[in-house]
Amino acid sequence: MADILKNIKEQLNTKLTEANFEGANIVLYTDNENFFKEGEGKIKEIVEQIKKRVELRADPKILPSTEETEKKIRKIIPEEAEITDIFFDYHRSIVVIEAKKPGLVIGKQGSIFSDIRQETLWTPQVQRSPIIKSKITESIREVLYANNNHRRKFLNSVGEKIYKEWNAEKMEGWARVTFLGGGRQVGRSCLILQTQNSKILLDCGLDVASSGAEKFPYFQVSEFNINELDAVVITHAHLDHVGLLPYLYKMGYKGPTYMTFPSRDLAALMALDFIGVAYKQAAQPLFSSTDIKEMVKHTICLNFNEVTDIASDIRLTLYNAGHALGSAMAHFNIGNGSHNFLYTGDFKYARTRLLDPAIASFPRVESVLCESTYGAKGDILPPRAESEDKLIEIVQKTVERGGKVLIPELGLGRAQETMLILEDAMKRGKLKEIPIYIDGAIWDINAIHTAYPDFLSTHVRSQIFQDQNPLASPVFARVGSPMERKEVVEGGPCLVLATSGMLVGGASVEYFREFAGNEKNSVIFVCYQGVGSLGRQVQEGIQETRMMVDGREEQVKINLEVHTILGLSAHAGRNEITSFFNNMRPKPKRIIINHGEVSKSLDLSSSLYKMNRVETEVPRNLETIRLK
Repeated sequence: MADILKNIKEQLNTKLTEANFEGANIVLYTDNENFFKEGEGKIKEIVEQIKKRVELRADPKILPSTEETEKKIRKIIPEEAEITDIFFDYHRSIVVIEAKKPGLVIGKQGSIFSDIRQETLWTPQVQRSPIIKSKITESIREVLYANNNHRRKFLNSVGEKIYKEWNAEKMEGWARVTFLGGGRQVGRSCLILQTQNSKILLDCGLDVASSGAEKFPYFQVSEFNINELDAVVITHAHLDHVGLLPYLYKMGYKGPTYMTFPSRDLAALMALDFIGVAYKQAAQPLFSSTDIKEMVKHTICLNFNEVTDIASDIRLTLYNAGHALGSAMAHFNIGNGSHNFLYTGDFKYARTRLLDPAIASFPRVESVLCESTYGAKGDILPPRAESEDKLIEIVQKTVERGGKVLIPELGLGRAQETMLILEDAMKRGKLKEIPIYIDGAIWDINAIHTAYPDFLSTHVRSQIFQDQNPLASPVFARVGSPMERKEVVEGGPCLVLATSGMLVGGASVEYFREFAGNEKNSVIFVCYQGVGSLGRQVQEGIQETRMMVDGREEQVKINLEVHTILGLSAHAGRNEITSFFNNMRPKPKRIIINHGEVSKSLDLSSSLYKMNRVETEVPRNLETIRLK
């Protein structure tokens, strides 16, 4: 395996100028124009031999200028495709075409892509233009496609490491997981998957509801050495799973992080928002925008169901988890199939307005690590239709009595689901037209949703393709400044969706402070409230709390109505979790439980054991479990 590039070069003789890795994939460069245009058959033969992805590209020195190439591309692609931008990754011979209708850029069976390749020698890629402009996606593009050779060298170094350390004798060795966070708790999800050859960090989150050392994973243990990590795998972009990732790069991590494309954009946005909230609270941020750029530079994105080697003895596949845009279940094929481990991350095993349900069918699975946020016997989520009706009823009643409604939202996933419910209710006349204000990071997150419609539910995707994007509906008004926020507070009855979802910082805390004293107002909790968070305290009935008002701490009385609607959660409820395991194919031999309060985790573990007659475990933080 270590000589794989050398063997390819020998087979193709003098036709190549270079052979490199791009992660686990192989990229060949040629300055022979005829071979570039006609060598596909030879490349297919090599793919059959080595069973790896191989791509042939033109050597940069034979490429026409970017100006000439752009003219040819605009001539080849039909106007109806509505190209919005064209940008070049010169060192990798790639041209990225951004268009409103990507299908027309690709052409029937890839015919237009083929024409672009033949006419310009550049390798075309396409991405959909976001309907809502996003500064974060534009910034990420600049980082990834800036005119430097860093990305190419980095991807090659990842591949070299994977293939260099490949050792057939070590494939049958042991594998284990160590819990650095998320064991018998919700928050700071982080664990290490370790084999004789490799160390992979799974998620790298914060406990947003805690303070001090309890906020962070246990990095001060012998199993964790930042210089020994082969890769990081992120399931989704909520802070309790990705919040500390830029800090890893600040501390010197130089390796790859694997996640989906939308998760990369969202992780960068959430990290920037995290810095902003820290400054507003007069606290020193854990990391800087420079560290976020390093994170982006070192990210390798995968589509759902795409298989890739991430270490010499570990292969990764991401599957739809149904929890948030781009959220994934991570399937690890360890030791060439000697053990298969599924880490569910957070998942939803039911169809929502925003997303399709999680996948429950896999090639092979022996062990599963499953979340238990709503895993107790009492966590039977009510039907979604009933929960949606309850939400609309509370909003309607509050507004009719002259009050304001605050819904503290997780900016990613939960907020978009609520927006879809409200937009549809107004369209159908179930909810009278009222001002709906969107504050915090939600609007920018909406923009990222519109850039990746293929990751959304069939219905929402169809609406976006037909230029009827519900997330950009005129019923929603963005609040973009302190002055606009003041106008909302001083104005008439309305509904406000604002981050954060647990009232632990961000715009939602400011609105809560202003709304709390008026009994005509309501706060509606639609997402999980972490232990210790202000949201959890309000949910449990506190009648006053100390909050910052005009730079000084004051006692704030809580007189508004407090409502909790469980049926809209983006997590799987008890019935969904049991259905997931009933329907799962193949059946696992072992189920490990994490990401839940102690009682819920133990309850779920006991029930799954009785129902499935398989070994179940509920590890504590700092505990290590052997998988094989």
